[in-house]
Amino acid sequence: MRIVFCGTSEFAVPSLRRLAKEPGFTIEAVVTQPDRPRGRGRELGASPVKDAALEAGVHVYQPERIKSVSAAEFFRRTAPDAIIVIAYGQIIPAFLLGEPRFGWINLHASLLPKYRGAAPINWAVVNGELTTGMTTMRIEAGLDTGPILQQIEMQIGPDETAPELAARLAEAGAPLMLETLKKLERGEITPMPQDERQATHAPLLEKEHGRIDWTQTARAIYNRIRGLAPWPGAYTTFRGRLCHIWGSPAADAAAAATEAPGTIIAAPRQLYVVCGEGTCLRLEAAQVEGRKRVSARDFANGMRLAGNERFGAELTK
Repeated sequence: MRIVFCGTSEFAVPSLRRLAKEPGFTIEAVVTQPDRPRGRGRELGASPVKDAALEAGVHVYQPERIKSVSAAEFFRRTAPDAIIVIAYGQIIPAFLLGEPRFGWINLHASLLPKYRGAAPINWAVVNGELTTGMTTMRIEAGLDTGPILQQIEMQIGPDETAPELAARLAEAGAPLMLETLKKLERGEITPMPQDERQATHAPLLEKEHGRIDWTQTARAIYNRIRGLAPWPGAYTTFRGRLCHIWGSPAADAAAAATEAPGTIIAAPRQLYVVCGEGTCLRLEAAQVEGRKRVSARDFANGMRLAGNERFGAELTK
């Protein structure tokens, strides 16, 4: 099978490497986003997929816009049997979708139709889901609405962060994509339409999503900390400045939970933050805007915490 592979982020790399080594498959080209400025020096850097493609000796094509005339000509000239799309970063235009014999096939990090959109892993963790999975689907004009080809279900660990889950899902997705392509070639898959009634959405992450509501339970706040790592992170305000925080639910601080949500409670060798419904978060680390991340103990000492101080006050203007 002749394929073109479209991908950009690290999430797509395991599938690319697996397909590049598989007998019976030829990757005619890898399509990835153009090199972008990175780091403090703002020097141009290649995507993880480009690096993996060059290691495998595969031709790389980097259109600025996949819906351009030149990109359309590239796909028609290459004429692959299938086009694989994994974490590419651009929407595939409808006028290209009819080109390959087996279609455009996407690997999506959820059990569709749940968590359609740009950030399915993050929102599954934020929402406290216990299970998620991977779906291969045939791309159509709608956002993640195409017919399902195959799915696998996976558990989400109670303390697993979004990056940790993403790494596991990426590795599990590689054999799933390979199996899907083989079954398509043998005619062993009947695409299954998605049930629109079960659809949920996972929008692109924005900075505001990281703001902590201290009236939520400690578990809900912990899920936000796990799900929004590394960006935008979970943050609040302290003495009028932004403050990112890290912590976990505390079962041993129920007595402190009578205070107002957001109140910081100092205890021997521990700091707690009062949350909603009589729960508390054990503070593990904090990073006030303009400073480095420090442990909870160093935060308390460095800030010289006074009694009844609270997270969540308004920002200073």
